Amino acid sequence: MGWGDAGHAETDSGGRLVIAPLSCSLVEKSGDILIEPGTLLAQAYGKTESTEGYHCNFGVNPDFVADLKSFPLRLSAHDRDGDVRAMELAGYRFYAATLFQSERAALRNALSPLVVELLRAASVAIAARNSKHPVL
Repeated sequence: MGWGDAGHAETDSGGRLVIAPLSCSLVEKSGDILIEPGTLLAQAYGKTESTEGYHCNFGVNPDFVADLKSFPLRLSAHDRDGDVRAMELAGYRFYAATLFQSERAALRNALSPLVVELLRAASVAIAARNSKHPVL
């Protein structure tokens, strides 16, 4: 993206704060996310809505959303207020960044759809690599 001065409000007081403090904390909160059809998230979840857990105080600065859309990033999930909750990078088997933490499903004794999808993508990549270079 060429943003040498991109910053994160938690760790960097200078630069352009692409990651900024949220207006209200999402520590130990849950909320609905709306997943864009045709995305990796939609494939992983098998649906376009989910309720997910959070443990964060930072998110994508709304001032940078238009800029992010102009790169090969796909904003793949939002909350009900329209705030970005996930993005993906096209051209990779698995590249997803989320504000929510799908792995917190384990706290409910459930599997995270994103972790399952990551394992599936890794398995496919390993199988493809091994078919080109079989182990003797």
